[in-house]
Amino acid sequence: MCRGRRRRCGPDAHAKRINRHNAAHTRRIAMKSIAQFAYRRRRYVVVGWILALVGVFALSGAFGGEFSTEFKLPGSESQKALDLLKKSGVNDRTGHQGQVVFEAQQGVQDPAVKQAVEGLLGDIRSAVPGVETISPYQPGKDYQIAKGDKIAYVELNFSDRNYEKYTDDADVIKGLRNNVNVPGLRIELGGDMFAEAPALSSEFIGIIAAIIILLIAFGSVIAMGLPIITALFGIGIGVAIIGLLTNVMAIPNFTTQLAAMIGIGVGIDYALLIVSRYRDGLREGMEPREAIALSLDTSGRAVLFAGVTVVISLLGMFLMNLDAMRAVSTGAIVAVLITMLAALTLVPAILGFAGRNIDKFGLPHRPEKPGEMHRTIWWRWSRVIQAHPWPALIASVAVLIVLAIPLLSLRLGFGDAGNRPESDSSRRAYDLLSEGFGPGFNAPLLVVAQGKNGPPESKDLDTLASRLESTSGVESVTKPEVLGNSNLALINVFPTTGPQAEDTTDLVHRLRKETIPPVKAQTGMDVLTTGLAPGAVDFSDYVTDKLPIFIGAVLALSFLLLLVVFHSVVVPLKAVIMNMLSISAAFGAMIAVFQWGWFDFIIGQGKEGPIEAWAPMMLFAIIFGLSMDYEVFLLTRVREEYDRTGDNARAVADGLAATGRVISAAAAIMVCVFGAFVLGEQRDIKLFGFGLAAAIFIDATIVRLILVPAAMELMGRANWWAPAWLVRYLPTIRVEGARDRGWPVAGSASEAS
Repeated sequence: MCRGRRRRCGPDAHAKRINRHNAAHTRRIAMKSIAQFAYRRRRYVVVGWILALVGVFALSGAFGGEFSTEFKLPGSESQKALDLLKKSGVNDRTGHQGQVVFEAQQGVQDPAVKQAVEGLLGDIRSAVPGVETISPYQPGKDYQIAKGDKIAYVELNFSDRNYEKYTDDADVIKGLRNNVNVPGLRIELGGDMFAEAPALSSEFIGIIAAIIILLIAFGSVIAMGLPIITALFGIGIGVAIIGLLTNVMAIPNFTTQLAAMIGIGVGIDYALLIVSRYRDGLREGMEPREAIALSLDTSGRAVLFAGVTVVISLLGMFLMNLDAMRAVSTGAIVAVLITMLAALTLVPAILGFAGRNIDKFGLPHRPEKPGEMHRTIWWRWSRVIQAHPWPALIASVAVLIVLAIPLLSLRLGFGDAGNRPESDSSRRAYDLLSEGFGPGFNAPLLVVAQGKNGPPESKDLDTLASRLESTSGVESVTKPEVLGNSNLALINVFPTTGPQAEDTTDLVHRLRKETIPPVKAQTGMDVLTTGLAPGAVDFSDYVTDKLPIFIGAVLALSFLLLLVVFHSVVVPLKAVIMNMLSISAAFGAMIAVFQWGWFDFIIGQGKEGPIEAWAPMMLFAIIFGLSMDYEVFLLTRVREEYDRTGDNARAVADGLAATGRVISAAAAIMVCVFGAFVLGEQRDIKLFGFGLAAAIFIDATIVRLILVPAAMELMGRANWWAPAWLVRYLPTIRVEGARDRGWPVAGSASEAS
């Protein structure tokens, strides 16, 4: 008897379904071939991965380039000013310079204090070749001593910009600082180079948490070890390749940590899906080689689709047209592709060695039996939601909207030493400078004046300095300084507020729109502003302009992918809306914590500040890709049950029951891996890890366990609606789900052939 929509009935429709099934079966041959190769040649596959890991690491160590410490925004006013300063041969005053900040209760002019500081500077110059020290005790440098004569600073300028050398030099200088012991004298080291590194790596903490969750989920040491091994191979090779890529593109120095974070999370998750399906096959009586073929032909295709989805989302970053973002995105793409490849080849090879011993060295637990799906907590939970779909839908949407409210107050910018914990010497140096010289001292606005036919005239520079100083929000300005033999002059403008304050952002706009244009018209000079605050303003404005294009492109591609997979207009539309809700909620939580300062005592943030300007687009790309993974994994199972039974309510319950345990375990691992990075010291990495962990938690709980089953129950058969004319043009792609009818059973001739 033919049930369902009319267009699905009749001999023609039956023939079309057979043709689509045969086409899908043909496309699956490739995954079965990979499974068979990995099983039969498992020794070669494992040895190949080991050689690849060792070889790429050796190449990276021998030929790896240097990571970039610069963040450029071509065409912006702040970048133009920086480029002018560099062309003039002046040291980059916004880059990796450091400070020796000292406070003396007896006064910085005390002979013992002066002798100790000058002795320290002499030791630094001897131990660190190429460093320039600018001391407050030098003639004409008394402006480096604060009012009250208790706080002063020394500028440290370095001749090269090798990041590794900076960290080595920082360790040397820290050691020399610790040798100074004068009563009443306190010395702190300021600048990024002196930031404290975490005592325990976040990657290690994340892996330990994943091990615990995998042991609980699998109940077996061997089954637990496979995803961990896969992730380690993936991130090891991925990070080494990123090191090699530094020879052909400028890659920011935090890229490897982001790639490791993403690689560990997706690597463990992808392997988890395949190993779970393999164990299901063994429980159903399959031989190991048949279970491997089943796992790769079902979960393996889900992994392939998931990896491609994440990569497509990350490729959307290229639309931002920023070299740094392209580089970071490339690093993340490398990590995802390598871990995906490891899941599809290394995991089945190791499973071939494990065989039926996959559950050996297991923890005490009641083994799951085939056919127990309707007894699981996930099936019962789905039935509860389906019995009350409207309250569940309204409550879950309300929670997501409340969580998203902070998004309305989003401020973009860049963190600095003021956001670090007070245990960090660079944070204490930052606070000392703010106390002695004012909150705006830590990030002066650099005003660059360029003469047309030579250096700017003194009267024109005095006019500019006078106008700048009289601007509301300016604490003080320095005397104009003509830079060498160039046609440039520099004025430092110190705001009354800190570099991350909204008032400082307003000051940048006020200078550019109100103060400087009349001076340019009067003097003929070209005047530009740069520095930390102007750079943050330019970058934030750029991101704000480009973000809608980026989000629109990612949403459109995701909609098309889901349309092709499910042959439904409603499912992809619903998925896009739900993912936007969950991402907005995660962003809201991130803003509440890092911008508003909620739960600082738990997160360990030094103080609240704006959201890193690059974070929203990077987080959106990764979160949307990962959310689509769970969406596809759940809904394909629901669709297969619906195709088999024609009962939408039963299909939703059975689909949730079949995938609930795996999705929950995978999400828990992701949350722990990403959350571990919140324990680090670097604010941008801490923020990024929190955003990912919050998004995965919200998506796997509120969205997948409540919102999705409630919405699908209310939509009923309309979930799978699409115009007939559109379906005719769509290819048939089966991603994941229950074993297809006609799959060879254990020992069948078709499998042996």
